[in-house]
Amino acid sequence: MASPEEMAQTMIDNMPEKTGKSLEAWLSITKNAGLEKHGQIVKFLKIEHGMTHGFANLVAHHTLKSDAPVDLVSAQYANGKEGLKPIHDALVKIALGFGTDVEIAPKKTCVSLRRNKQFAVITPATKTRVDLGINLKGYDGTARMIAEKPNAMCTHKIALTSLNEIDAELNNWLRDAYEAG
Repeated sequence: MASPEEMAQTMIDNMPEKTGKSLEAWLSITKNAGLEKHGQIVKFLKIEHGMTHGFANLVAHHTLKSDAPVDLVSAQYANGKEGLKPIHDALVKIALGFGTDVEIAPKKTCVSLRRNKQFAVITPATKTRVDLGINLKGYDGTARMIAEKPNAMCTHKIALTSLNEIDAELNNWLRDAYEAG
């Protein structure tokens, strides 16, 4: 499985083809825009330049980059949550297997899985549980796949405490969410 640094480098390498400009060109644009906050830069790139969230997030990080690199995923799985990282890795591997259009977008507290839009979110919720949020409009909840409140980031949530819970049923739900996205 690719490291977060390798995934970021792949995005940077693909940026000219996917966005029409190199990272350096985007950095010039964002620095000239005079924006100082990460969210402002992401919003600017998405609205003004039609950039997808993952690329906008990456450019914003590089625009505001300090000398100290931040690995958002490692930070999520620190402080007693290290044992949950294999669950995260397994879910990302499954999602990447759906197609080359899957975008992995780490944020401060979660990792968004995107296609045209977000189809799932991986969140280390506690020291013993990872929550997998998925978007499956029109699906009823089950005892395992709990329907969320309307207007939640995802329509359903699945609590995972071990790799053994990543099974064919979960794979099917995640694939359905990907295909709907």
